[in-house]
Amino acid sequence: MLRPFTNGILILIALALVGCIVSRNKPSPAAVIESKAVAFLKREVPAWSRENHCFSCHNNGDAARALYVASRMGHRIPAPVLEDTTAWVARPGRWDENKGDPGFSDKRLANIQFAASLLAAIEAGHVKDRNALREAARRVLGDQSTDGSWPIDDGNAVGSPVTYGTTLATFMALRTLKAAGIPETTTAIQKADGWLRRTKPDTVVTAATALLASQQNSGESLELIRRAQTSDGGWGPYPDSPPETFDTALVLLALAELRAAPGVQEMIQRGRGFLMTQQQRDGGWPATTRPAGGQSYAQRISTAGWALLALLATQNEVTER
Repeated sequence: MLRPFTNGILILIALALVGCIVSRNKPSPAAVIESKAVAFLKREVPAWSRENHCFSCHNNGDAARALYVASRMGHRIPAPVLEDTTAWVARPGRWDENKGDPGFSDKRLANIQFAASLLAAIEAGHVKDRNALREAARRVLGDQSTDGSWPIDDGNAVGSPVTYGTTLATFMALRTLKAAGIPETTTAIQKADGWLRRTKPDTVVTAATALLASQQNSGESLELIRRAQTSDGGWGPYPDSPPETFDTALVLLALAELRAAPGVQEMIQRGRGFLMTQQQRDGGWPATTRPAGGQSYAQRISTAGWALLALLATQNEVTER
């Protein structure tokens, strides 16, 4: 028979082991935030087309793209959530039939965003036919300017989560052309690459896009991003601007490609911290608008899509407590 003292020790050991197991199975704060973001977009993405009988750059472009990436990375996305979007983006020949309000529609922007969503759907296995991507690339190609860029929202130098601006739009269009791999885009790709290399990184958005485009340490761009990180850990559109969710997300996506560069891990950790503190109770984020502080459903949905993409891209870079 064991003595009472020994029994007590065994009970304490057993409780400690149970505590370790519970602690081990408890999701981290970062995982909880990521799951809340996925749940938010799972509600919002299918809502737009079903309620408005058209497809949007924000719900079926940016937000759906984030869900395709989340699906590829192991999040459970029930089939009905993305089935309407998948059917839409997989048929680029019908994109001109979209019934959105013409006053708020830019077909060049829609082509870029639907093509990006299609590419994400293919990478996640939701679309099998790569001919759709080739068709989408031809549509995107037709909107290229003679200087190699895709001029979108020219009046806004820093763009927005929905409208992108010319620099980010050019990078996103270029990404589609490269992924499609069709011969007729060779010259267009060279011109776009050249345009992006010549673009001066004078804003946080252009600096982050330059890093995304080159996927290597560009001293001028990375230095601007270092200087622009705020005490809160985020980034705004300019080095002296208050932090915004969209700008922070875009920088994190760029830094994810430079994880080995000195000091980048620390910048990522602080940037992720800022994004996590900005998440709202419903799982979304406040809309990043230009100027700041505006209210926009479209910008809010796209902002949430970019934030989730950034968290997914950097989830293995750091360990949050």
